[in-house]
Amino acid sequence: MDKLDPGLMEVLRPFLGSSWVVFGTNYRKAIFMFISNTGGEQINQVALEAWRSRRDREEIRLQELEPVISQALLDNPHHGFWRSGIIEEHLLDVVVPFLPLQRHHVRHCVLNELAHLGLEPREEVVQAVLDSTTFFPEEEQLFSSNGCKTVASRIAFFL
Repeated sequence: MDKLDPGLMEVLRPFLGSSWVVFGTNYRKAIFMFISNTGGEQINQVALEAWRSRRDREEIRLQELEPVISQALLDNPHHGFWRSGIIEEHLLDVVVPFLPLQRHHVRHCVLNELAHLGLEPREEVVQAVLDSTTFFPEEEQLFSSNGCKTVASRIAFFL
């Protein structure tokens, strides 16, 4: 969504609105999923503040994240939802934020990828992949910069 030109999403508004029937087709049971990186920095900040308050990442409630994501979306004139009727008419049902992954989450990704490859987990390989992964903020090294996206390609370097 953050890569789309503002206003482009308006073409979907009739399919999301209250009429449900567009050009003779009923879209009542259709599911539309919009994926965006907008609000990522704000989500990371909420997660970091929770960690500093000694709260587990899993304790972060959606109600804490929705306002910061909405504000990030509204403040970005380059976003596909900028001044969109979809937002103004509250046509989105659910926002599903993706929280940043911590070291133990990435460890699970490495173990899962090794299993997927039919390999026995070796601690030195797991540790090497973790050590090659970038974590932030610089001081705490708490969250993975890329989540698990680069795990599969990194494993080959350490086998």
